[in-house]
Amino acid sequence: MPPAFPSLSAARPEADADPWVLSQGGSEEGQVIRFLDRLLWYAHRMRASDLHFEPYEDVYRIRMRVDGQLREVSRPPLAVKDRIASRIKVLAKLDISEKRLPQDGRMRHTVATQQTADFRVSTLPTLFGEKVVLRLLDAGPAHLDLDALGYEDAQKAALLEAIYRPWGMVLVTGPTGSGKTLSLYSALRVLNGTGLNISTAEDPSEINLPGVNQVNVNEKAGLSFAVALRAFLRQDPDVVMIGEIRDLETADMALKAAQTGHLVLSTLHTNDAPSSLARLRHMGVAAHNIAASVGLVTAQRLVRRLCPACRQPSELHPAVLLNAGFKSEALDGSWTPYRAVGCADCHQGYLGRIGVFQVMPVSQAMQEIILQECSSAEMARQAAREGVLSLREAGLRKVKLGLTSVEEIIDQTNA
Repeated sequence: MPPAFPSLSAARPEADADPWVLSQGGSEEGQVIRFLDRLLWYAHRMRASDLHFEPYEDVYRIRMRVDGQLREVSRPPLAVKDRIASRIKVLAKLDISEKRLPQDGRMRHTVATQQTADFRVSTLPTLFGEKVVLRLLDAGPAHLDLDALGYEDAQKAALLEAIYRPWGMVLVTGPTGSGKTLSLYSALRVLNGTGLNISTAEDPSEINLPGVNQVNVNEKAGLSFAVALRAFLRQDPDVVMIGEIRDLETADMALKAAQTGHLVLSTLHTNDAPSSLARLRHMGVAAHNIAASVGLVTAQRLVRRLCPACRQPSELHPAVLLNAGFKSEALDGSWTPYRAVGCADCHQGYLGRIGVFQVMPVSQAMQEIILQECSSAEMARQAAREGVLSLREAGLRKVKLGLTSVEEIIDQTNA
């Protein structure tokens, strides 16, 4: 049985209120339109990041990702799966007759009175029909705030110092869904002004930033990250953001741009900050280019925030806290770990998410280690000697502040 779903006037789900059932009455087309309106409203209300429309042989289910967790919200009849997919494709201006190939698009939809939301749309042909995934894009300027992301004061100061330099590279690393794009946009918002020419190449652009020249890469048309970067360098740039460094050509060009008077921001997919430097070397980038170009690397994870309304003190044995990474001197009774409980205001005891960061400036000593082509483990030891927090250590600080649980930090920072 699908979980409860709210009425249009409710803040929380009502019992046995499947959105498809609530949409009954009238023509099937009208039911589909009302159903999607209700579903998108609810996703926005619940601050979901994604909606999955999944056709299988005997069931059609819809799941929603809230605070990183997928949950089922509805099971419409199998017979309407094509109508729902077509309705979404019409809104996203996709080809409704093309069901054999994946398609990507974007749509804007009214989710509340005088309020719209942007959605990125991806379709995928599967054995039993088209799977559709909607990514909710929150472009509100209030969300592009470095202060709200979760950086420690010293970490934020190091990041600001790096992005205020006139040249060099700042790398953001972490797995998919860890908030890298939001961090980059927040940094660009700090820099965005009439005195700088800022250009970005993204796949695709997720947030519209007025005053920034944003380009969507299109590999099929020959517009790759490397091609876009080459074009940017002929446009008198001050700041360049490359959505992701995927290959040696892009990495080489980005690093050379960082050495020739440009600030370059980009992302990599690695576990932590030291691994990013090793990853560039494994791509084939010369060690001296890495040492001369990269000014700072930040790794991040998103962890769920404990609900302040229902969190309760956790009776954890000191051995558990020590195994999690706390130092014995930290167990002095001056703070209390909390655990998730769950109430009508939250999701399984959590409400929203906050970033956990490892911010590693590339010091002169780190440059020497890079030039010696040492391992990422040696880079990590040097970072620790310089006082750089690991992701686990940064997460445990959030535990001491009562923002999240020990269990959540262990789950999200296990390499």
